[in-house]
Amino acid sequence: MCDTDDEAGIAGLNITDDEVSLEFSYKLMMNPTLKGYADHLTSRKPTIEHGRHQAGFVSYGNISKGDKVLMAVSNLHEREVVDEISKSLKEKGASSVDIIVIDEGEDHEVTFDDEIKRIMRDEPYWKNPRWYDYQERVLNYARENGYDMVIHGRGGPMPKSDHNGILYPFAPRKFQAIPWATKDVFLQKFAVFPTKLNILINKKAWDMIYKEGKGGKVRLTDPEGTDLEFTLDEKYYERSLDERGGFGPRPNFGHLFGYPTPPLLEEDDVRGEVKGTISHITKPFKPITVKVEQGKIEDIKGGEKYGEAWRELVAKTENIKYPEFPDKGLFWLWEVAIGTNPKVRRPVNSLMLSSGAYEIERSRSGIIHMGFGTRWNGQSEKWAGLNGHIYGHLHVHLMFPTYEITTKDKKTLKVIENGRLTALDDPEVRELAKKYGDPDEILKEDWIPKIPGISAGGEYEDYAKDPAEWIRKFG
Repeated sequence: MCDTDDEAGIAGLNITDDEVSLEFSYKLMMNPTLKGYADHLTSRKPTIEHGRHQAGFVSYGNISKGDKVLMAVSNLHEREVVDEISKSLKEKGASSVDIIVIDEGEDHEVTFDDEIKRIMRDEPYWKNPRWYDYQERVLNYARENGYDMVIHGRGGPMPKSDHNGILYPFAPRKFQAIPWATKDVFLQKFAVFPTKLNILINKKAWDMIYKEGKGGKVRLTDPEGTDLEFTLDEKYYERSLDERGGFGPRPNFGHLFGYPTPPLLEEDDVRGEVKGTISHITKPFKPITVKVEQGKIEDIKGGEKYGEAWRELVAKTENIKYPEFPDKGLFWLWEVAIGTNPKVRRPVNSLMLSSGAYEIERSRSGIIHMGFGTRWNGQSEKWAGLNGHIYGHLHVHLMFPTYEITTKDKKTLKVIENGRLTALDDPEVRELAKKYGDPDEILKEDWIPKIPGISAGGEYEDYAKDPAEWIRKFG
């Protein structure tokens, strides 16, 4: 077990004021520019090792004079964003910045099957990369050609080695993601949100789950219909974790795990229903209901063609025993991921694939995305890919969740209440926020979803009968 911040990998709490002045950071948040954001990111040193691809933690400040840099981006990235970062890296001392463009197909409005096509696989992910993958062919090329720094990938755990265990010399501190593809997303305030404040918010929220919640009971609800209960089994707190972390003493910054990560226990008692209309990169769908019993999907209703395709995958995998699950079947709950950055908002063109669709908004503080299936690039995925079995996981987003823990001593802890991450209102968090400006402004969500009957006037059915069309009209 880890007893100190240093041991848990969160020594960033002890850093001095950010290298970029507080005043500059606040002014930049209030008046964003491409050059200002790029210069800020290439000046800000990484302060954490894990979660460095998440909202507000990406930083390119480890650039050294003479570094040879490789940027591997998608054809869907707006070139102005890529070029501004490249220019700033050169100004900070990079000897060269080479850019590889990966073809991810033509931009289009997201469909009901985009997420399944781009996330689910039945062959090794290092041979057939997925939407979020840090592609081995890119990283191996960087290693073989002597690059000192690599900027590549959108999300998910960042590897230190290839699938054979051969280390990448630029990982971890000179391996960073580029999670924004458009100017609209790049210029959201989350990119320059103060790192020290971001770390404190994450730690405050995580302490409720990991330090105080051990052995407690969780009830997770959402006004769209989710109602789920489970125990934070004490056995999960006694495990040693691999280098990627997971549910352990170190927060998974920006993506806090509200439910233990695989391998899962036979004793898991999670049961209830998950309901929603949004996933990462799927056209918004009529409400889907996912019924869960003892951690495993028992039934799926609704969800239009997304739900139909998901049900087909459940049937195809129901007799396969994956290494990290206690029984047969692919679709076990493994991910209750909590966003922590209040400055994330939905892209203006969220129906287009190039925007990242609804994957970006999952990082906003208080939003939870539920994941059913295998853990990304985990043991089960490697095994399944090598054996020709289907793997991957699919999502449902909770936009206004309440995540409440009843501890063993009957204390009630609300980690999230009606979509508001309660750590944002912690006195210590507010006191630190004062150093950066008005704490009410700094800690206010920049975007709150407009759902009639929940956060806007009208009836929920006005939205639920065609969520995509509602979002097209009202955002």
